[in-house]
Amino acid sequence: METGTWATLPLAWFGFSRIIRFKGLHNCCGFSRIIRFKGLHNCCGQLSFVQRIKGRLFLTSAQNRLGFARSEDLLKSKFEKPGLRGGLLLEYKKDSERVLLAVAQKPDGKKNWMVSDQNGSTCSIKPQQITYVVPGVDKFDHNQIPDFLQRAQDNLDPSLLELAWAELLEKNKSVTPEELAEMIYGIAEPLESYCAHLLLSTDEIYFSTPESKGYCSVYTPRPTNQVEELHRRKLIKQAAEKKLQEFLQLLHQAKSRPIDAKPPRSSWILEERIHDLIEALVAYAVAEVCSDSQKRTAETILTAMGFAKTASSALNLLIDIGYFPVHVNLDLLKLDIRTNHSEDVVAAAEELLSDSCDIDQIRRKDLTHLKVYAIDVDEADELDDALSASRLQDGRIKVWIHVADPTCLVQPGSILDKEAMSRGATVFLPEATYPMFPEKLAMEVMSLKQGEKCNALTVSVLLHSDGSIAEYSVENTIIRPTYMLTYESASELLHLNLEEEAELKILSEAAALRLKWRRSQGAVGTTTLEARVKVANPDDPEPQINLYVENQADHAMRLVSEMMILCGEAIATYGSYNNIPLPYRGQPQPNVDASTFSHLPEGPVRSAAIVKIMRAATYDFRQPIHHAGLGLPGYVQFTSPIRRYVDLLAHYQVKSFIRGNAAPFSAGQLEGIASIVNMQHRVARKLCSTSLRYWLLEYLRRQPKERKFRALILRFIKDRIAALILVEVGLQASTWVLVGSKVGDEIKVQAR
Repeated sequence: METGTWATLPLAWFGFSRIIRFKGLHNCCGFSRIIRFKGLHNCCGQLSFVQRIKGRLFLTSAQNRLGFARSEDLLKSKFEKPGLRGGLLLEYKKDSERVLLAVAQKPDGKKNWMVSDQNGSTCSIKPQQITYVVPGVDKFDHNQIPDFLQRAQDNLDPSLLELAWAELLEKNKSVTPEELAEMIYGIAEPLESYCAHLLLSTDEIYFSTPESKGYCSVYTPRPTNQVEELHRRKLIKQAAEKKLQEFLQLLHQAKSRPIDAKPPRSSWILEERIHDLIEALVAYAVAEVCSDSQKRTAETILTAMGFAKTASSALNLLIDIGYFPVHVNLDLLKLDIRTNHSEDVVAAAEELLSDSCDIDQIRRKDLTHLKVYAIDVDEADELDDALSASRLQDGRIKVWIHVADPTCLVQPGSILDKEAMSRGATVFLPEATYPMFPEKLAMEVMSLKQGEKCNALTVSVLLHSDGSIAEYSVENTIIRPTYMLTYESASELLHLNLEEEAELKILSEAAALRLKWRRSQGAVGTTTLEARVKVANPDDPEPQINLYVENQADHAMRLVSEMMILCGEAIATYGSYNNIPLPYRGQPQPNVDASTFSHLPEGPVRSAAIVKIMRAATYDFRQPIHHAGLGLPGYVQFTSPIRRYVDLLAHYQVKSFIRGNAAPFSAGQLEGIASIVNMQHRVARKLCSTSLRYWLLEYLRRQPKERKFRALILRFIKDRIAALILVEVGLQASTWVLVGSKVGDEIKVQAR
């Protein structure tokens, strides 16, 4: 073999997997030639990643004239930039994401250069944009760049970098791209040098670049432990990228399906391998509960799917794939309202259902002879209260307010009590109801039922002829509800004035007496229009919306309202007389007298003005406090113990007194519990309000555009912008009105 010439040795001589080229030893620069065993990957066994690399065969030259140890002079020489001139092939950074090959054409000013890149474009670049100058090239034709790039890509073999790293690490030496080309290709020609540069500059595992000056870089092999850790991270990253791509494919498939063929929400939740990805999208859509990691994941998914990086985009994507229905209630998620009871709570309810025992059985008074009316909305599932009445021989009226008695089953501190406390109240939404107690327990055992014997806590009140309380009592009772009436049917019966329903008429008379008496005590009368919506099939794109507008001045509604208020006054009086700590509810006197608005039309307009001046309710847990709005010396919410935890607290206290036991809660304990429960109740009320408004607007959206609605002007917000209430919808809105319009006027409006 002649000195300085190349020779190709047959594979059979060595049994190696690739042809190895030797350059005569006399002229070589001392760099190693790396040779790999044929079938190497199959013979590594269970060795570690680094052990497998070190286990490969290295054939080094006998001589090592230059070596890799760098003196200051050698480093200085390596960092000397070759002067730029026309025809040089160079790599430069186009922007933060793109690196291009180009040929230098001519100077552009003092420092910049005009170049022609691989795409055929000509532009001016700064010296600091240059990342590499391909050595050994002079007067390169830019039209040949694509072919040069293709040959470079064909020549790349990342595994060679692993081998070079192992040898260099062992010798504790760094390397330049040209030196690496000598090592792995046996030659440092332009193509091989550029290939070595590509391997080093794109490497994230084996080499670091502590020494760099412009486009001259020296690469140092990383320690073994760093390489193993980086390799581990790379595998994790690759697995995550594969998982993401599979998830994106699922999203595209689900998105392309028709609405009735999309995968159910449960399939996304139960699929363990994508659970964290779908969870990140949901958290991003909800916004309030999104971690930084989930935010990054969601934004990656949205970008890949062609969506903007916004919460609304995430919501739209989740709707597009069928995870959420079109009319998803996002506030339900944002406010973290629990829609199901835990398995432990359900199990406790089931146990109570199978073995319910009334601890007050021997103390119950039988009132099954009374005619009992339960009046509520038509879709009510939990019936808390019912009414009876009779007229005594002296003409006075006696009424009985029968309240469901859940405390004969549920005790303070029990798992069911803690669940009810944590919820605070039943959440009634147009599209669903989320009960305070497990549904089966609330509706089957606790609720009052027509024609069945039911346990109750009954407050009986004898009224003076002026409507004030003459006598009262609070007892454990058994009742048998006679009628379950809606407000509409109760109003109809009152209008018919049937002789056989004299008790209903007596209740109506009692309600009228009470209202008159309360007003004489300073009660503020408000008769508003309240919208109620029930959505039959909320998961459908176009669900059925049932709208009811209730006038609080309706006879049946006023009857029930007055009896509930009467019960609250009686319980406050009972608690005060017997020194029972209770959640006594009051309301301070408003700063403006309600009579100021007597000139306004009675009904929604006057009520809206009065509500604006009313002050927030307050509580005392030791003694009754004045309730200005109701015109009462004391008041306790007592008639909804299945739906409202504050009412349940009052039941615990009163029932313990009736049994002759000490109250389970002190005034201080009641105050602490009530503050938490009332906060939860406010959250539930906010949710109910926003949900109701959403469905009212959806109802309006579906109406013919030309339809006109009756509206009453409630007040002026600014200039000619007025607050209105749409009479047929029960929705408050605002709009511009004509000059000369005044509060109380009825106008016609169109929804847009």
